[in-house]
Amino acid sequence: MGRAFEFRKARKMKRWGKMAVTFTRIGKEISIAVKEGGPDPDNNSRLRMAIKNAKSENMPKDRVEAAIKKASDKDSSDYEEILYEGKGPYGLSLMIETATDNINRTVANIRAIFRKNEGELGTSGSQEFNFDRKCIFKINLGDKDIEELELELIDFGCEEIEQVEDETLVYTGFIDYGNMQKGLEELGIEIDSVDIERIPHSIIQLTDEQKEVVNVLIEKLEEDEDVQNVFHNAEL
Repeated sequence: MGRAFEFRKARKMKRWGKMAVTFTRIGKEISIAVKEGGPDPDNNSRLRMAIKNAKSENMPKDRVEAAIKKASDKDSSDYEEILYEGKGPYGLSLMIETATDNINRTVANIRAIFRKNEGELGTSGSQEFNFDRKCIFKINLGDKDIEELELELIDFGCEEIEQVEDETLVYTGFIDYGNMQKGLEELGIEIDSVDIERIPHSIIQLTDEQKEVVNVLIEKLEEDEDVQNVFHNAEL
């Protein structure tokens, strides 16, 4: 899982580089969670995780509370989660997760970005087979033994636990997200944050010149206001 961690770490550092963008995207996560399961985090596991992710990114508590309150208003915007798939130059495969209140605007923007940057927006399923969807829980191990914890979590879908630098990471498949969250909470393990990643099966190697071209496409997609996450298969 070391490669997955390095991929995740590098991509996340780039994705969350601008604090304002970070808070806007987390705000959408909170809004979707509230609309889906209500404003009480004790009874809404998705909201509970969104709040933890906000805390891990140092989002002020008052902004989190304001996002929950705003989403609780029946007149507030409903965001729809749409996944787009596409191809870029040099064998680049892309998965773009969006949260939008205007699908026509979003798809038009995504298509235009691809067209202007040597890419092509694909159909549903055209690139998804190139990625595995994983949940990566960052936890506070406390006084627990990592090997014993791994055995305890197998029944909840644990695929692997690893210690990387000062982070303890628990990996599970996307379908086991809820089970793993429940298992960690039942065992009294503090969850610091959760990343839901699309990890490529293989990585393409690019020249420095090719990387510059690919980076422009990825950055333009990440800058779009409706884009939550961009996943790709390039070594950048």
